[in-house]
Amino acid sequence: MKKVAQDLAKISAVGLSATAMALIVGLAAPSAARADEAYAKSQLKAMSDYLAAQEAISFGFDAYLEVVTTDQQKIGLASSGTATLNRPDKIRATRTGGFTDVEMLFDGKTATVFGKTANIYAQIDVPGTIDHLIDELRDTYAMPLPAADLLMSNPYDEMMANVVDTKDLGGGVVGGVACDHFAFRTKEVDWQIWIAEGDRPYPCLYVITTKDVAGEPQYRVQVRDWKTGEDVASDEFTFKNSTKAEKIDPKDLPRIGDLPKHFEKGAAQ
Repeated sequence: MKKVAQDLAKISAVGLSATAMALIVGLAAPSAARADEAYAKSQLKAMSDYLAAQEAISFGFDAYLEVVTTDQQKIGLASSGTATLNRPDKIRATRTGGFTDVEMLFDGKTATVFGKTANIYAQIDVPGTIDHLIDELRDTYAMPLPAADLLMSNPYDEMMANVVDTKDLGGGVVGGVACDHFAFRTKEVDWQIWIAEGDRPYPCLYVITTKDVAGEPQYRVQVRDWKTGEDVASDEFTFKNSTKAEKIDPKDLPRIGDLPKHFEKGAAQ
C-alpha cells in the first residue's frame, strides 16, 4: 500500500474538519466503535470475495493525482480510463490525461505499455497471473496500475496489510450509487473506500492519502460503468502495432508515465 501511494500521489485534498472528526469520535462509545470496525472489515471482505469471484470485469474510471511543487503549491492532475480483465491472466487498461495517453495490454505472457502520444511502446516478458504482473510493473518498473489493489485476486489481504485503525463512516452516494463508506489507517497512509450497497459490492470510490510526504498528497479513483460476466464486451489483449510505433527498452518506461517532464518526484518528509 505504501509503495502504491508513494508512486501515485503527492498532495492531499480537504477532508473532514478537526471539529467534525472530534464530534464523530466523541459520539462513538467503545462497544459501538468495535462493532463498527467489525462491520467495516466484514464489508471489505465481502467486496474482496465478490471481486475475486468475477472471471470477467470491465469498468471506466476517473482519477485525480495531487502533486506538491517545491514551493508547496498544490496541483491536481486529472485523467480518465478504462479497464477490462479476464482472470487469471489477461488485462487491458487505458488512461488519458493532459500529459499522457497510455494503453497497457497483457495476454498472460507479454505485457505491452503503449504511449500513444509519443507513438512508442515497451514490452516485458512476464508470464503469469495478473497479480504477478501488477507486482512486477510496480516494483521493477515503477509503473503502478491505478487502484491496483482492487484488481488483485485477494484485495482484502492486500488492502488490510498494516492497517491499525478502521472506521465505519455510514453511507454515501457516488455517481448516483448508494454506498457504504469506510476509512482505514496505516502508519504511512490513510485510505477510504465507498462500496456499492446490494448484491454487487464493487468499489465506487477509492482515496489514498500519503502521510509521510510533505503536504499529505491524495490519489483518488472513481469507478463507473461497472460490468461483470456476460455483460463484459470481448476485448483484445495482444498488442497490434498498427501505428508502427517505435519500440523502446523497458527501462525507459517512465517516458510513458503520468507526469510531464517538468515535474520531478521528490522525497518523503
